Amino acid sequence: MSAPGSKLKLSHFPLAALPPQAEVRAAAADSFLLAVACLVSYWLTTRALSLVYSVSKDDDALGGMWSVIATVFLFRDSYDKSLAAAVSRMAATLVSFALCLAYLAFLPFHPWGLAILVGLSVLIMALIGRPEDEITAGITTTVVMVVASLSPHDAWRQPILRLADTAIGVAVGVVAAWLGLRAVRPLVRPSASP
Repeated sequence: MSAPGSKLKLSHFPLAALPPQAEVRAAAADSFLLAVACLVSYWLTTRALSLVYSVSKDDDALGGMWSVIATVFLFRDSYDKSLAAAVSRMAATLVSFALCLAYLAFLPFHPWGLAILVGLSVLIMALIGRPEDEITAGITTTVVMVVASLSPHDAWRQPILRLADTAIGVAVGVVAAWLGLRAVRPLVRPSASP
């Protein structure tokens, strides 16, 4: 809180200079492309995938959200980084998928089961040499298990559905990264720009 009589001055909060016009165009193109990719990812998961199998409308929406998260996760500043993020996302999801499916095939959701599976998913990622993916595996496991607690009937299906959602999001994200970095960026950023 300010002392009595002192005034808040805007000079205390300097604003950074605006980026060059080429950077603004590239950022706008990236934002637009990501928005379209998220829309496609959500639509494919909630409409197309739900034609193949649907637990409920709420579960379809959750799948759409999970797919969009995977798409956003892949949007990086280089295609190689996007591909590395795709491998990272799928590795963490596959570990989570295996653990959750094995657990939920035989046991119902329980907070202790959630805690044990999160710990195991982090441990497995470390043991297979992917410590940078431990957090993603823990988050994925948490989502699958909590959703299984909300939809306890045939909860073993949740890991399969979340794997499918992630695969759709990753596929859309890879295509969007390729389009953005190989096709769109060269159009909006002159070749002389860094």
